[in-house]
Amino acid sequence: MEIHGSNEIQADQSTQGDHEEPALTPAHPEQLEPSSVEQASSSLPPWRQWKTIFVGAIALGLGLAIGLPRMQFWNETARANDTTENTADSNKTVLTVATIQLEPESSYELTRTYTGEVASLRASDLGFEHSGTLEWVGVNRGDRVPQGTPIARLDTRNLAAQRSQLVAQRNQAIAVLTELQRGARQEDIDAAQATVRDLEDQLALQRIRQTRREYLAEEGAISREQLDEVAFGADALEDRLDAARSQLQELLTGTRPEQIAAQDAVVEQLTAQIADLDITIDKSTITAPFDGVIGDRQQDEGTVVSAGQAVVRLVESAQPEVEIGIPSNTVQTLPPGSSQFVEVGGDRYSATVQSILPELDPATRTRTVVLQLAGVDSNIVAPGQIARLHLQESIPDPGYWLPTTALVQGEKGLWNAYAVIPDHSTSTSSTASTSASFPSSSSSYRVERRIVDVLHTEGDRVFVQGTLAPGDVLIANGVQRVVPGQQIQPDTIQTITN
Repeated sequence: MEIHGSNEIQADQSTQGDHEEPALTPAHPEQLEPSSVEQASSSLPPWRQWKTIFVGAIALGLGLAIGLPRMQFWNETARANDTTENTADSNKTVLTVATIQLEPESSYELTRTYTGEVASLRASDLGFEHSGTLEWVGVNRGDRVPQGTPIARLDTRNLAAQRSQLVAQRNQAIAVLTELQRGARQEDIDAAQATVRDLEDQLALQRIRQTRREYLAEEGAISREQLDEVAFGADALEDRLDAARSQLQELLTGTRPEQIAAQDAVVEQLTAQIADLDITIDKSTITAPFDGVIGDRQQDEGTVVSAGQAVVRLVESAQPEVEIGIPSNTVQTLPPGSSQFVEVGGDRYSATVQSILPELDPATRTRTVVLQLAGVDSNIVAPGQIARLHLQESIPDPGYWLPTTALVQGEKGLWNAYAVIPDHSTSTSSTASTSASFPSSSSSYRVERRIVDVLHTEGDRVFVQGTLAPGDVLIANGVQRVVPGQQIQPDTIQTITN
């Protein structure tokens, strides 16, 4: 700082035009002789001496202001480090950790989810089997109709007229059939018998006349022609008599079975035509084939519809069904009639196994299980929605349940857990199980690594296998604070089971 003052003096001398040579200032003022310094100072004017002293005081104050806090900080840091080291040396403690004791399990439960969809409900476009004029439509869109409810009807007046005609024809045929079945009346038989007797009398008379004429012809009283006329008349009467006798015999015998059968067939034919017409009239009215909701009304009254043309659309309102593909080895756990829970649209519904389809799906290699949802409105669950079935399966693999906090990442993708074992200098096996009095505050324990294989993860716990033994005590959490071989003190032992 004094050197800085000497330089200012030199600058002032040069600016004032003083021709005296400035005094040489050494690089280090402490090298100046005392007499030389005093001589140089005494050679300056008084006001410049005071200026030099003032500037030096300011520089010294700045140096103290900067240097003293830093010195104090480093001194305090050093004292704190010394205190920490002294405290660690004087009060060295063992880490206390929470522990669990292993309980072996022969299997573990695994929840598997199978995905399917809500099956399509029945939906029909209802129409007529024959054409006609639409006379009446009794439903509108959105109406709920039970099975068998009339929905629409055609004009059937012409069909009714045809039916009346067929009924009249059948009645006529039935009357003829009845007559044939009863046979001839007694009056007809009596008339036939009278006809036969009359013809017999006429034939007898004619024979007598023929005999007389033959005598007269032999005597030459009459011509041969007259004799032939009498003979022909007798033959004709004989033929008529045969016919009358045949008719009488027919009346006495009754109607032949063939005639009765033929007339019976006529009656049956007319009856069948009437039944067919009745079916046509009945099909002129559309009825609901199942319980459902009217989805659309496509025709109105007065429209002439053709055969098969849709009039209304009916959508079934029954309980929805779910179809889910399940592997063949798992289907055996779902007998028909068993109750399950199905998730649809984030909601959980109770369902009953209706059936299991016999064929294997070639694409998924699964069998389709049909489940019927219970108490579900068809307006909430729609066909095509995704459905999920959650099934619990028991996996027969032995192992142990551990909390996820007991695992630490190992090498090559493996997982590690830390076991707590007694630290006995006389111990011959580092993997020996702890004694029944574990833990003991009077004993010393250390950490040992165990390699595990995670088989299943469930929430905050895992099912593992590995270099573990029943009864082993593992660190439950805080495994990131310990290393193998570290001295620790175990806390109260807990157990974790399935």
